[in-house]
Amino acid sequence: MTKYKLTDFDYHLPTERIAQFPSKKRIDSKLMILDRANNKINIDKFFNIINYIDESDLLVLNETKVIPARLEGYKPTGGKIEILLLEQVDKCIWKCLIKPGRRLKIGSTFIFNKGTLIGKIIEFKEHGERIVEFSFEGDFFDILYKIGKVPLPPYIKRDDTRLDKTRYQTVFAKEDGSVAAPTAGLHFSNNLLKNIKKKGIEIVTVNLKIGLDTFRPVYTPRIEDHKMHKEYCEIPTNTAGKINLSKEQSKKIVAVGTTTVRTLESFFQNGKLNSGKKWTDIFIYPSYKFKVVDKLLTNFHLPRSTLLMLVSAFAGYNFIMSAYQKAIEENFRFYSYGDAMLIL
Repeated sequence: MTKYKLTDFDYHLPTERIAQFPSKKRIDSKLMILDRANNKINIDKFFNIINYIDESDLLVLNETKVIPARLEGYKPTGGKIEILLLEQVDKCIWKCLIKPGRRLKIGSTFIFNKGTLIGKIIEFKEHGERIVEFSFEGDFFDILYKIGKVPLPPYIKRDDTRLDKTRYQTVFAKEDGSVAAPTAGLHFSNNLLKNIKKKGIEIVTVNLKIGLDTFRPVYTPRIEDHKMHKEYCEIPTNTAGKINLSKEQSKKIVAVGTTTVRTLESFFQNGKLNSGKKWTDIFIYPSYKFKVVDKLLTNFHLPRSTLLMLVSAFAGYNFIMSAYQKAIEENFRFYSYGDAMLIL
């Protein structure tokens, strides 16, 4: 078994290849198709993805919904503060990142929207995270959707716009809770999904609430020493039943996004996929043996990221790294608002 080092997952990406805005239409993104059986790479447009999914395939989507998790406010002294909500701990309590936050202490307070929302640090956590208790009148999420901003990732070097409220969200998003989008799903339009169903392809859903830890770089020189943080995920009974039936009938499971992969693989036990709810810290890297997923739709990921390691485990390290180099040469757009890759 080959042992991979962290530096094996480095690659040079010209800055101009990082997508700063979404494509004009969701379905207009480029699509790179990796054929593992024949070790071939083809290039197409995303609106033709229906040509690469068979009628007997089962398409699995992550229906999580991105919340406007970025809050801009002030300290009582007048200094500006920005909070990024990471995870809801209780009704009024969230794990957060605060900027600037180095000099803050337990008990420090912040004011948002002229006092509509007030936050207070009640605990320090590792990696610079803070536990913040909020006080407000009414419903927290109602307030959040009025005053919060879209939590665009840091490699998008601009403030959010009205466009991001719709485009940094999948058309099938339902369940509040994520602070980052399941980016592979951003390419689908409602009309394309209708056409996929018309072809006879069945669609089911899972839910993994995406936190920033999914996208954080790995720092341990040996990748197997990296520890994933836990993320909450669910698989409905209906989804598990249809996937198990498909596997029994030798039909293919097409996962849309790495978060869908992690959810499905986390719930597989004793030869079948279970339904239910759990917190998962599954870390998938080369040498992992996939139990559920047969095909994977994904975006192009950051160097040294757990997501790049996951797709390398699925398609093969050498195949993925050569595909990334070809994507750079072919002017593909990378990361959240970038182009897509379908691994067959």
